Amino acid sequence: MPVTQLIYASRPFGFDNLALAGILAVARRNNVRDGITGALICREDIYLQLLEGGQTEVKAAFDRIIRDDRHTDIKLLWTGETETRLFPHWAMRDDPARSWMWTAQEIRSGALENATTEEARGVFVRLSGEPAAT
Repeated sequence: MPVTQLIYASRPFGFDNLALAGILAVARRNNVRDGITGALICREDIYLQLLEGGQTEVKAAFDRIIRDDRHTDIKLLWTGETETRLFPHWAMRDDPARSWMWTAQEIRSGALENATTEEARGVFVRLSGEPAAT
């Protein structure tokens, strides 16, 4: 059965480790309930997230994110169907943005606004093959 994947980017509003812990706790609880898996890449200047699951559930999760005031400048980068999940064992994997993704300067210069679908998906494809950050 096809799986819906959705990738969005946003800028954190009031980012700190406590806010991140709260986001992850709620996301993991809701995602287990809704059969969603995925990954969240984050640092003080970027949230980049992939959600995967049923179309209705993924859309509902994204609608909740849009209403969440901890996110600003939300941009849908890609949505589509796939046969396999990239993060089948993760209710929500979290990782820092790494140097092979985008630097803080690249983000400030519009890397997210100019990212292609292939670039956005490529970040998560590569991440899915790496061990989780410790």
